[in-house]
Amino acid sequence: MTQPAPELTLPEELLLLALHPLRGRPLCRARSLEYGTAGAALRELELQGRITEERGRVGVTGLPAPGDPFLGQVLDSLATPRAHGLGARGWVRQAGQYTGELCLEHLVRRSVLRRETGRLLGLLPFHRHLAEDPGLPLAVRDRFAAAQAAGFPEPRGRALAALVAAVGLASEVGRGGLRAGWTLHGLIDDDWAASAVHHNVRRDRSSPRVPSFASNNTSSDD
Repeated sequence: MTQPAPELTLPEELLLLALHPLRGRPLCRARSLEYGTAGAALRELELQGRITEERGRVGVTGLPAPGDPFLGQVLDSLATPRAHGLGARGWVRQAGQYTGELCLEHLVRRSVLRRETGRLLGLLPFHRHLAEDPGLPLAVRDRFAAAQAAGFPEPRGRALAALVAAVGLASEVGRGGLRAGWTLHGLIDDDWAASAVHHNVRRDRSSPRVPSFASNNTSSDD
């Protein structure tokens, strides 16, 4: 039975949108998706009232840890004695790889995804992650398309759309061609988490590629 998409957190929805439904590999740069997963986790915690953001810095509110173990681990990593909180851009960059791997592991443990391991050219190991229920990624995409058609009226839907654009998935996930893609990109600047993600994505594009779990997950540009 298909799991209802509304029960998924933002980082989980982003991953299901980003993974090819048949190949189980990222449709964008794997490193970008790591940043996106980290940013989505921050945005989810903010929507739940567990963190606040001001001028690009994140602070913990003191609410009890969420029941979701993945989000609980992310929240624990944000605990800091700094008076002005953590910089969102720096945290996304430093925690991206760890957060991306952790969220994938969480989805595998929940039996939302299954991991298959192969070897590229018979030598280099790689993983792909496929949905246990093939209808779930389609349901998430349909839900995204419906939100797009309505102009993303809800904060959660707008946040997801901004993150989709920030990691480079606008043309893969959005509908409506180039104009619709630019509309999605226009949401980035209005969302602090997506802006932090996009900052790191652009930074990577202007510098040598940094090894990440992309070495174990073949992406569309590898």
